[in-house]
Amino acid sequence: MLSFLFSRLLSTVIVVLGVVTIVFLLIHLVPGDPVQAMLGESAQPTDLEALREALGLNQPLIMQWWHYMTGLLQGDLGESLYSKEPIIDILIERFPATLELAFAGLCIAVLIALPLGSIAALRKDSIWDNGSMVFSLLGVSIPNFWLGPMLILLFSLTLGWFPVSGREGPLSLVLPALTLGTALAAILARMVRSTLLEVLNEDYIRTARAKGLRESAVVIHHALRNAALPIITVLGLQLGTLLGGAVITEIIFAWPGIGQLTIDAIHRRDYPVVQACILLISLSYVLVNTLTDIVYAWLDPRVRYSV
Repeated sequence: MLSFLFSRLLSTVIVVLGVVTIVFLLIHLVPGDPVQAMLGESAQPTDLEALREALGLNQPLIMQWWHYMTGLLQGDLGESLYSKEPIIDILIERFPATLELAFAGLCIAVLIALPLGSIAALRKDSIWDNGSMVFSLLGVSIPNFWLGPMLILLFSLTLGWFPVSGREGPLSLVLPALTLGTALAAILARMVRSTLLEVLNEDYIRTARAKGLRESAVVIHHALRNAALPIITVLGLQLGTLLGGAVITEIIFAWPGIGQLTIDAIHRRDYPVVQACILLISLSYVLVNTLTDIVYAWLDPRVRYSV
């Protein structure tokens, strides 16, 4: 188990360093001058050059990368070029909103997908099965940038049940979480159905039924527990994506999370903030997937023994 953990942690560090370097290089290749954006088009060349020198943007790219990586290893993410605030304070302020939205969307997806996929597997080829697969198809096909405005039109503008946008209370979380959770529920429901169908044909399931166990006990204590591994994998991958900042959903609902912060920083050419946001997104994604691998190995010893 220790060798498995070491290999996963080592690969995590390599991936994060690679992502940070690639993002740093790509951002500096994006057209546009942050100094020009900060001072405006009427700024004098001497003022532009002075600010560029003060920010270190006149140094060679390799030197800028080295200073950034050195500060990063010391826990210093730098300051925003736009607001002059420490970037770590900006991330601390924004990340809880993304975390809240991600877990709310994940809870909605699980609450929808587990019963829907289980019923579809237990009632194969019935109207329940066909209905759940239609829901899955619609959930995967409908994009967030369409579903979000439709939910706003129906539940906010027409019925007046929920706020249109912002993060002002529990009710403001419902529509963005539902927008995120629907697509995930569609994917998860299909996974639950296919995995349960495979497990329900195993010999130990027939043995449990032959012993006279209730169908609910057979499904919950035997089938679902053995079908949990691929479901956990999908949940881990999707949670990493959600923690990465559901950019479209956050923009639609004006949700003050990492996704909206990233878009704002890109528009302002605020390189340090963009780099920090991408670093946080990639780190969240990689860490969640690493934890998923560890849980997978803990549940199934064959995984860690194969490493």
